[in-house]
Amino acid sequence: MSWLLNLYETYESNLDEVGKISKKYNGQEFTLLPISHTTQTAHIEVSITEDGEFHTASIIDKSDGSTLIPCTEDSASRAGSKIAPYPLHDKISYVAGDFVAYGGQIKKEEPFSYYISQLKEWAESPYAIPPIKSIYTYLNKRRLIKDLVNSGILYVGSDGNLIETWDKNAETFLGEKPPIFSTVTGEQESAFVRFTVHSSNRILPKMWKDIDVYESFIKFYKDLLGNDDYCYVTGKLLPSTEKHANKIRNAGDKAKLISANDTSGFTFRGRFNKANEVANISYEVSQKAHNALKWLINKQAKIIDQRVFLVWGNDTLSAIPDMIDDSFSIFSMDETATAKKEIKSFSNEEFAIQFAKAIDGYKNDLSTGANINILVLDSATTGRLAVLYYRSLDKEIYFNRLKNWHSTCAWEHRYRKNEDQEFVQFYGAPATKDIAFAAYGPKANDKVVKGLMERMLPCVIDKKEIPTDIVRSAISRASNPISMERWEWEKTLSITCALINKREGYSVSLDKENEDRNYLFGRLLAIADVLERNALDLNDQRATNARRYMNSFAQHPERTWRTIQGALQPYQARLGEKVWYYNKLIDEVGSKLKPEDFNNKPLSGKYLLGFYSQRHDLYQKKDKTNGEGNKK
Repeated sequence: MSWLLNLYETYESNLDEVGKISKKYNGQEFTLLPISHTTQTAHIEVSITEDGEFHTASIIDKSDGSTLIPCTEDSASRAGSKIAPYPLHDKISYVAGDFVAYGGQIKKEEPFSYYISQLKEWAESPYAIPPIKSIYTYLNKRRLIKDLVNSGILYVGSDGNLIETWDKNAETFLGEKPPIFSTVTGEQESAFVRFTVHSSNRILPKMWKDIDVYESFIKFYKDLLGNDDYCYVTGKLLPSTEKHANKIRNAGDKAKLISANDTSGFTFRGRFNKANEVANISYEVSQKAHNALKWLINKQAKIIDQRVFLVWGNDTLSAIPDMIDDSFSIFSMDETATAKKEIKSFSNEEFAIQFAKAIDGYKNDLSTGANINILVLDSATTGRLAVLYYRSLDKEIYFNRLKNWHSTCAWEHRYRKNEDQEFVQFYGAPATKDIAFAAYGPKANDKVVKGLMERMLPCVIDKKEIPTDIVRSAISRASNPISMERWEWEKTLSITCALINKREGYSVSLDKENEDRNYLFGRLLAIADVLERNALDLNDQRATNARRYMNSFAQHPERTWRTIQGALQPYQARLGEKVWYYNKLIDEVGSKLKPEDFNNKPLSGKYLLGFYSQRHDLYQKKDKTNGEGNKK
């Protein structure tokens, strides 16, 4: 229950955000929902006068359809033929008293009678406000469809009944296709209607954005809730519920985190008699916890193939570095980071210091003793959502783990773009999503990617070793450059070096004193690669022999090196006097190899570190006479 409690506390800490509209990067609106409210996509907007008369109606643009509506426990979870009206806004079949008169089909009972009875109870309660009474007065006249037909919103056929679907008969009768058939999927009667009140002498807020409407229904519905019971989350006696929210990840999400249906499937019978014996949760806690979760997901979660990765702090709206992000993203979040622009020039020690400063900036935004929560959600079926991973950590522990990860799984990268869409060089840890692409390729399906991202969480949070199969797969791909585009290989190479370096603790700077066999062979391969590349014309982008034979070199270094060295001769001749620098370097590195190490034993991933560092060093020596003019 701790994740529910933390979500509930998050809601309580952000009560001033309830009902405030925010926008996502794609322009979609979201808000921290009031309790007893949900969202629906509306198709038709109907405006009523304060006297309860029809004023206007319009088709809602798809970008503006998301509507915050009051809901009951039953209506929030209604499905199939079950009659459970929303209290105010709903489908035509519920809100139109003349639905049957226009050919509407009902299976058992008329939904409108349930709807209008419920709305009447609200409109006549002590908590009702004038706009609710105005809408009730109008809808009780049972003429909504008639007014919508007269306004050119809905359309009837030659028999006077609502046209069910747009077909050849409807086209023959009406001609041009009306907007309603493009807006609504299915029949006209499935159109969702939202109401608002128009005043001739003052500007009234839209009903779905009016705080007074929210509060009116919350107070009204609170009186209708059941008896108090012990809440497992708060430990208090509060009205309980067995019906919990859906639409957690998006407006069309039917999956629930908490549900019980023992009339079929027998999910708990045999151990318990009733669902609340499994977990009794109060209505208020359930509503606030689920609404906080929806809000946080819209606000800051990462979603891969419907799997949600969420990090949040209970008591702050400030951005918190995500454990699945790379170092570049974390620096970019910090507008005050002095080292943001100089991130590419860091050494290992400098990076660790500057990253710690950036992290401390986020940490200081949180109160003493604040917790950081990590939650991963996914569903295996349409109706069930599961918590795959949950941790609640003290902020000190969380940020220290982040510091450790980004300082140890670090390397130099060149695949991120700045605000001007230019590739920039940065030092640090890669994002877990990029690690997935490095290990399995950019065409890896989302199931593979989200699975790897989940497996990497203990590596970041609990300092666990990176799974061997992930590192092995990345090394294999980095050792096969001709199988991918140049940019993809460079990205794969630097990420793989970061994964290897997590265990080895090397630096990007060339370690000339390192006599490890794997590291030295990697250096030899880099020298051969740079030598041949500098002998080629600038426009000649073919792969060097060093890269063509790289995979074979990793498996049989002694044998493949002889092949590569033999293929270098024409390029050595083309370089003229400049070749002596490279020849001397090859001899220098080769002399460090012990005779017994110069064999065909397969190389470990450390050879990639030697390859990268040697190549990096050669490209940095622009002032060397024989090395000037190197081309990457």
